[in-house]
Amino acid sequence: MYGPGHLVAIGTAGIFAFLFSLFIAAIFLSLAGKLIGIEKASIGRAMIAILGGGIVGGIVAVVTAAIFPPLAPLLAFLANMWVIKTVFDTGWLKAFLAWLLSFIIAGLVFGVLALLGLFTIGALASL
Repeated sequence: MYGPGHLVAIGTAGIFAFLFSLFIAAIFLSLAGKLIGIEKASIGRAMIAILGGGIVGGIVAVVTAAIFPPLAPLLAFLANMWVIKTVFDTGWLKAFLAWLLSFIIAGLVFGVLALLGLFTIGALASL
């Protein structure tokens, strides 16, 4: 019935979905960076910032949660901001504003798509 080919197909689809999501998120972060005035904001750098920020933030969250759990979300967030700041070669304020503006832009774009019936609001949870 089902062979190893199905598992390969599921894994391949998962990898493509991950890369597509990373690219979409990078578009919003790159656009936000350019609007904020970050000279080195590009889609490539934004992809590195999103992926690196997720990895570093996750590691910081796990390590901090093992020692002092209430501090884990804050330190994970700061680690994520540090990665954005480092990759875009900018300051803390511009990194935070780019991060915040990327969420606002994504919310607006997906909201308009939902109003047009091209997208569901439930898909916003993937952000």
